Amino acid sequence: MLDELQLVNLPSGEAFSRESSQSDFLLKTCQRTLVLSMDNLESDTDAPIVKGKDAYNMLLQIICGLQSKLVGENEIVNQFKQAYKEYTQDPNKCTKLLLILEKLFKDAKEIRSRYLLGLSQKTYSSLTRKHILGKHKAETVLILGSGQLAEDLINQFKKKCHVFISARNSQKVAALAKTHNIDIIEWKNYDSYKKFAFIANTIGTDKEILFNESFFSEWKGLHFNKTFVDLGSPSCISTPLSANDDVLRLKEIFSEGAIHEEHKLKQIEKAKIALNDIVSLRHKVLLKRAQKAAYCS
Repeated sequence: MLDELQLVNLPSGEAFSRESSQSDFLLKTCQRTLVLSMDNLESDTDAPIVKGKDAYNMLLQIICGLQSKLVGENEIVNQFKQAYKEYTQDPNKCTKLLLILEKLFKDAKEIRSRYLLGLSQKTYSSLTRKHILGKHKAETVLILGSGQLAEDLINQFKKKCHVFISARNSQKVAALAKTHNIDIIEWKNYDSYKKFAFIANTIGTDKEILFNESFFSEWKGLHFNKTFVDLGSPSCISTPLSANDDVLRLKEIFSEGAIHEEHKLKQIEKAKIALNDIVSLRHKVLLKRAQKAAYCS
């Protein structure tokens, strides 16, 4: 079964159009766009295609955080699970892909529990919390966006301060507000946005600039202690203000969470070796399963 697997791994924001099949599994994160299929992708893209065991190996490395800029980060697991949940509701879903994804979650859990739990790796949301709560003891925070990263931030902040949320998707915003008992700010209500000294943005888009120099000029003048953390990719802010001016971008968060300690690097190497062994075993198991099914039919 793994021999049929094909994977395209595109940079974040790069579009992938495919008309010949609607059963593909799609995952978009701040670092990449993944397209996973059991059909032939070669006629639909010029991007490199990874196949079979190599594709499963790459997927396992990605979900374990071994290909993230914040090595070992956990957000990618939640993003995979959310995309998987949505895929299960798709009437065109591929049962073979569902099975492979289920095995992927199981194998990733084993790798993480055996090798990666002790890394104490900082994640995007926890680093954002450190800058806003740890340094400034913020009492209120505005979170922009309604995806998984936004919900991770809500969980980081809601027990310590008053959380507000604003995003384009009003249904998702309403659901998050109800689940977490937080307040809603009308989408693109910039007059209200400026009143918040602490803002965490998760929205990434290359279609428009959501926060321009005029916004930041007024926002900066209203607050002495302040922080704007932009986790969006592609970035939707435009300002010469930098981390020295309390405007942090994704690259600073990546840099801050980077792993340099030798013992942590050794743990990562052990994880990669074990990962290769798990992929080989998974390939054998699924191959036997497919052969048995073919024989019984």
